[in-house]
Formats: sequence, C-alpha cells, structure tokens
Amino acid sequence: MKDGVNDRADAYGGSMESRCRFAAEVIAAVAAEVGAHRLGVRLSPFEDCVGCRDTNPEELALHVIRGILNPLGVLYCHAIEPRMRVNPENRRLEIPHSLLRLRRAFRGTFVVNNGYDREEGDAAVAEGYADLVAYGRLFLANPDLPERFARKAMLNKYDRSTFYTSDPVVGYTDYPFLVELGYYQ
Repeated sequence: MKDGVNDRADAYGGSMESRCRFAAEVIAAVAAEVGAHRLGVRLSPFEDCVGCRDTNPEELALHVIRGILNPLGVLYCHAIEPRMRVNPENRRLEIPHSLLRLRRAFRGTFVVNNGYDREEGDAAVAEGYADLVAYGRLFLANPDLPERFARKAMLNKYDRSTFYTSDPVVGYTDYPFLVELGYYQ
C-alpha cells in the first residue's frame, strides 16, 4: 500500500485507493467468510522497515480505516505506535506522528502496541488513547504477564537476539514463570 514500494502501473498501483485495493479485497473476502465481527486488522503505517515508506502514512492509514475497515464493521484495528526519531535540525528525539487521529476515526476496538510497559499501557487506556494495549516483547519474555501485571511483580528481560530464529526452545519457551522463580513462597 505504501507509495515508496508500490510502483505498479495497473489497478493495484498509483492512487492511494488503487494501492489499497488488494488489502480491501482480502479484508472484504475474509469478512464475508468469517464475519467482520470476528476480524481484526493490524496497521503499521509509520514503520519504514526495509525501505517500505509512504510519503503520507497517516493519510494512508486513515484511508484504510475510513474506506475499508469502518464500512465493513471490522471488530478491531491493531495499530503500531510510531517510533522515536532524531530530528535532523536539532538532534533531539521526537515522535513525529501519533495514532490519535486513527483512534478517533476507527469505530471499533482500537489496539495499540510498540514498547509499552504496564504503567504506560494503563495510562493509554485511561486517557482514551486506546481501548487495549498489546504487549509483544514483554509477553514473549513473561509467559504469565497478566499475573505479573496484577501482582506488580518483576518482569523477565527479553533477549532480542532470540527473536525470529528457528530454535524451537531458546527465547520463546524458556523464560521462567513466577512460580518457577519462587515468587509464591
């Protein structure tokens, strides 16, 4: 969908609507098969991994939300929080984008993700920035994360070097539960 990588010259390239056509067709087909009330869509408009950029990522995401997700009645939108960047003019860290406009535009449940801890996640929900917060890396390292949050217990630190590897044990299934650490004794 991003104009930085979609250089097609057919019905699936060019305008924003055309670049979103394939996603719209897939989302509509899945919604028709299982029901939009069971369907969630993850958007990462501000990610530019491997050069996948868009000149106007917020408008692209708003187009998907307003033109595809809302009309179908999709249950939830899971949006990835923009990352901090260094401002080239003053060398300060800043977050150049916000998900707030996307949250306001989406009519279903809005889920955010990208580096939240418990306190930040609680604040995001309490302040109406999101309905839910997803915890990817924290959940990988803490298989009992809800219990740890409820008890305000210590968290295992995740090891990023073990992410997306073919090892079936190291990094995904070897993090200890609280009970294994003697927390309940």
